[in-house]
Amino acid sequence: MDSKEAGQIGFNLPHDIVTLPSGGKFYKNKKKSVKVGFLTASDENHLMNIKKADSQSIINALVRNKLYEPDLKPEMMLDGDIEAILVFLRNTSFGSEYNLPAIDPETGEPFVGKVDLSELNIKQSSVEPDEEGLFIVTLPKSNVTAKIKLLTFGEDLDIVKQLENYPQGLVPPKATQTLLHQIVELNGTRDKGEIAKAIEKMPIMDSKYIRNFLIENEPRYDLKRELIAPSGRKVTLNVTFGVEFFRPFF
Repeated sequence: MDSKEAGQIGFNLPHDIVTLPSGGKFYKNKKKSVKVGFLTASDENHLMNIKKADSQSIINALVRNKLYEPDLKPEMMLDGDIEAILVFLRNTSFGSEYNLPAIDPETGEPFVGKVDLSELNIKQSSVEPDEEGLFIVTLPKSNVTAKIKLLTFGEDLDIVKQLENYPQGLVPPKATQTLLHQIVELNGTRDKGEIAKAIEKMPIMDSKYIRNFLIENEPRYDLKRELIAPSGRKVTLNVTFGVEFFRPFF
């Protein structure tokens, strides 16, 4: 079922409302929450193929089938909002307990850390975007004003594909390509050609500032969890959304 069809009959399908960490501030429709269907037996067709395809394509297919919003596709959404949907799907299908492999720092022995996904908190940002969903910043080294954006799930995938297809023997332009997607306006211009030229000469202090600013101000769950190892030492684990996250589906 595609998003358009789901949107037309979504209210008649079993679903619940998922609050988006972004609050809809970065989308044209400004939706703060979305309708998401529950996983069904037919969804296992995608999940059973997780070892035959990359986790990103599985996430795309899964969210596309379960998101009942005709005007908001997975590729248009921020990673943090996609993660919120995935956590909802997992919690409502298999419960909120998530087991993560960990190492006891005292003994070096492996153990299983138990995380409760229902206790994840949303990271709050003190900086508000403008009406376009852009952040306005002044770069510390060049003192240039820039309007920057958070990348969508689809843009992340596009960058990965571009780098995978880059000619062997050449250095993949990961940093510059990412900046080209993140920077919407630089020193008053939105011409992508001019921005690309400026990025090539951009001081590392400025590019690092943009990267850190967006990381710090991206609305999403705080995925770091502090647990106690068998020895009594504290261990910090990160909740990830790779194969291990989907393992209960098998």
